[in-house]
Amino acid sequence: MNILITGGAGFIGSNICDKYIAEGHNVFVIDNLSNGKENNIKSAVKFFNKDIYQDDLEFIFKENGIDVVNHLAAQIDLRYSIKNPLFDARINIEGSLKLLDLSVKYKIKKFIFASSGGSIYGEQKEFPATEEHTIAPISPYGITKSTIENYILFYNKFYGLNYVILRYSNAYGERQGSKGEAGVISIICKSILNKKQPVVFGDGLNTRDFVYVKDIVNANLLALNFKGNDVFNISSGKETTIRSLAENIILNLNPDTKIIFGDEIEGEQKRSLLSNARAKTILNWEPLHSFEEGLKLTCNWFKDNSQKN
Repeated sequence: MNILITGGAGFIGSNICDKYIAEGHNVFVIDNLSNGKENNIKSAVKFFNKDIYQDDLEFIFKENGIDVVNHLAAQIDLRYSIKNPLFDARINIEGSLKLLDLSVKYKIKKFIFASSGGSIYGEQKEFPATEEHTIAPISPYGITKSTIENYILFYNKFYGLNYVILRYSNAYGERQGSKGEAGVISIICKSILNKKQPVVFGDGLNTRDFVYVKDIVNANLLALNFKGNDVFNISSGKETTIRSLAENIILNLNPDTKIIFGDEIEGEQKRSLLSNARAKTILNWEPLHSFEEGLKLTCNWFKDNSQKN
């Protein structure tokens, strides 16, 4: 298939690209390199240095016979979205609407959307949260993700656009940058490797559901051939405190490191834990890497690439 990946030079997108190529697909990437890196992109990929909000993208659809759009490009910094919600909306909502319009016009077969289970549920009322949990984001970033989901449902109802929505919990792994919902892992790794004390905000007891990037990649591979339209949490189904996360990274990189505790960040969830039962039952997906295994692989990658980042 001819697959267009937006944000394909980024952390998650580039890992998905690699898998799609290995499976024999033709991959096209749109990325403005605001977060992604061109050296993440394999030579087999046809790369367009374009912005989904500002630039003309129609020629990409018109000239390349795109079958599937896998949409990951976004303003991914939750804290920045709180400071500048207008910019966040322009990129995430208007940019996505442009892609949805083009997808309908050029009759693509499927639209795969990278949503955020880590932010759209807000302060959870149920643990773990299923896909039926109330949508109540507490940040503009989460608001834009839930809004795009609703637009996808509209395009499905009125134009027959097929879709799979994947609500990632807190993704981590090789090539991760310092932005996004699990950027704390990158920040802590880089601090320790630079012989600095990592900062944990608040008391460190906020929790997240961390899912390894290679498991996310497998979910995207299954989504390609999934028959039907559906929404899935892609998560570990396990809860980890930020303090425990930092302590595990320290054990992997430098056991003598001490944590510094900073002021709590306003607008961040206290707890996040997602059910992956639906993905297991319907998509036939489950995480294959434990948190300890995935974190060790991630720490080793940061160690090996510390001079490049």
